[in-house]
Amino acid sequence: MSVDQAAKRDIPDATVARLPGYLRALGQLTARDVLSVSSEELAHSAGVSSAKLRKDLSHLGSYGVRGVGYDVAHLTYQISRALGLTHDWPVVIVGMGTLGRALASYGGFATKGFKVVALLDRDRALAGERLDELTIQPMDALTAVVTPGEACIGVIATPAASARDVADLLSAAGVTSILNFAATAIRVPEGVHMRKVDLSTELQILAFHEQQRSGAVSDDLLEEIG
Repeated sequence: MSVDQAAKRDIPDATVARLPGYLRALGQLTARDVLSVSSEELAHSAGVSSAKLRKDLSHLGSYGVRGVGYDVAHLTYQISRALGLTHDWPVVIVGMGTLGRALASYGGFATKGFKVVALLDRDRALAGERLDELTIQPMDALTAVVTPGEACIGVIATPAASARDVADLLSAAGVTSILNFAATAIRVPEGVHMRKVDLSTELQILAFHEQQRSGAVSDDLLEEIG
């Protein structure tokens, strides 16, 4: 099977969602100079069952070697290729408030296959301000930094009230992948893929689990007292 054929495998969305976790675990193994890993060890590090991990990796055509496990370097390459991380993806961040600036300054993008190429904000008073190696540009510069037909990922880090307009501008400019940090749901045109990162929702889910844990602890104490 050629590299192109392997890269075009149909991989279930649930498996795709777990691949970054496997890649992170493999990175930790690489940092410790570990050359091979069993499915049980890798699954434990990634927080999944070994059966689920083996099934996920089978979609990549990787089955490991009985008694040896998976070659860490090769599996890292396979997952990186499947995720499209064997080359850098250009990223445009819109919204230079506290969150946008934090994202722009995040050094981890460069090591994960992403390169921030432009910073934009509708506040023209910010235009020309330097942030690390980039200069903040006004929104009307968007069409100049995005080349239609070429891959580019747009990141929305604006307040919720502005997010819909920004998504429309990104879509119109030819951006087909958008990561939305704004606390609002946005509809995008067909052919545009959007992922939403809602920090408040994640905190609410954690609060639920904390409440469940606290309730369980309280019940245990009542039983001991009783």
